[in-house]
Amino acid sequence: MYSTVKTAVLSGIEAIPVCVEVDISTGMPVFDMVGNITSEVREAKERVKTALHNYNVILPAKRVTINLSPADVRKNGTGFDIPIAVAILKALGIINCDIDEYMFVGELNLSGDVLPVKGILPIVFDETQSGRSKKFVVPWKNYNEAKLVPDAQIIGIKTLGDLIAILNGDKLPDIVEPACESKKDHLHYPDFKDVNGQQLLKRACETAASGMHNILLVGPPGAGKTMIAERMPSILPPLTEDEKLEVSKVYSVCGLLDNENVLLDNRPFRSPHYSVTQTALIGGGLKIMPGEISLAHKGVLFLDELVEFKGGIIDLLRAPMEDGHIRLSRGNRSITYPADFLLFAAMNPCNCGYYPDMQRCRCTEPTLRRYFERISQPMLDRIDICVEAAAVKFDQIIDNSKNETSEQIRCRVMTCHEIQKERYKNENFSYNSGITNDKLKYYCFLGKKELSYMENMYDRLGLTARTYHKILRVARTIADMENEDNIHVRHLNEAICYRSINEKFWGSCNK
Repeated sequence: MYSTVKTAVLSGIEAIPVCVEVDISTGMPVFDMVGNITSEVREAKERVKTALHNYNVILPAKRVTINLSPADVRKNGTGFDIPIAVAILKALGIINCDIDEYMFVGELNLSGDVLPVKGILPIVFDETQSGRSKKFVVPWKNYNEAKLVPDAQIIGIKTLGDLIAILNGDKLPDIVEPACESKKDHLHYPDFKDVNGQQLLKRACETAASGMHNILLVGPPGAGKTMIAERMPSILPPLTEDEKLEVSKVYSVCGLLDNENVLLDNRPFRSPHYSVTQTALIGGGLKIMPGEISLAHKGVLFLDELVEFKGGIIDLLRAPMEDGHIRLSRGNRSITYPADFLLFAAMNPCNCGYYPDMQRCRCTEPTLRRYFERISQPMLDRIDICVEAAAVKFDQIIDNSKNETSEQIRCRVMTCHEIQKERYKNENFSYNSGITNDKLKYYCFLGKKELSYMENMYDRLGLTARTYHKILRVARTIADMENEDNIHVRHLNEAICYRSINEKFWGSCNK
């Protein structure tokens, strides 16, 4: 007796098709599972046998062999319980319908109840897009998540008994009408209208949002760095449909996607504490799960107290910041997760928080040097905008005049994004921050006056090639904010101002 059932396993946020083969033949009574499986998959043997027994399905005293192919793909997770059970039931003749067009995913407990699993959305989406399957049998608590994929026919099951009855035509599958999207609570971020003063910081944030540039604020405690960072997502454009799907896939893999009838529609805002581990920040672990940088995909990653992060952990962000993804390896396994985020970092100017105000700063020169050396120059070079957050004055705190709202700023940012998307419609990047070095001469063309100005600034400020390219990208964004086709000296000058903080803090301690 032989049968096969279709299922899938996740590699990152991509689904790899898996075929569950069951052969029941004469021989010594044994239950074998093969196919490059982890311990949690191997434990499915006991869960499935007990669940079947509790539904009066007794395995014959024969040799039962289960193979999960292809054998060169590592199988992990608990979603193989249902396909293994279905394959056994088919081989025994208890299920008599044609199941070739179905794909099965789900976990069983010992009583035969079907439990939800992580990663249903990417599995259903990839299998539907590839045309391998259109019909899916999933846990009831994953039903709404699976229904997010258009054209997929979803059957949600609560128990093993429901599964047998539905496949044999003895029971119709339960139908859940999708909830109205308006019923979902949308996340509302704080508004910039509540921020008094700090015009330079607001301008820098708008520039960062307009070109999707990474930004660093350096200033004393109480200057409003965290308050402004929390408002950054409120001026970013809404997620596109493709971006919603990408973000939702990551959250599905982590088991953080609510069983709702709508995709995540808010840009993520992740703010890990500086005690975060390497695995929690960039991902990894035994199962190679996504980290904070992947959960911040298409959103904002806020790193407060930047210099307090454990030594070396910040430098791990350098590759993802340029590539937009993170590649994690463990043994002979390698998984790629998306990590295209806008980095918003903040830090105090020194240990006591008051440098360069030497009337209040208690730090010695060696202390300052050690403090600033915690952030490497290669990391600084990858941050496009560095701004000093000055202390807020009393008259600014009590100012009752109306400030610009996040919606007003957001409208200008969206206009700037439309300009860039039209300009880069034939490129593999969409924003100024992503302009590749070989395209800078074309998209960030400088006239003779501008080129002469930058040549002078390059030698005068001791810029690196990477910093020079960052200035050009930021200047391109500032020109777009003014709806200018060409980059002028004033745009370059403002972009350079967003780098001058390096000399004031890091440069002064290296002299």
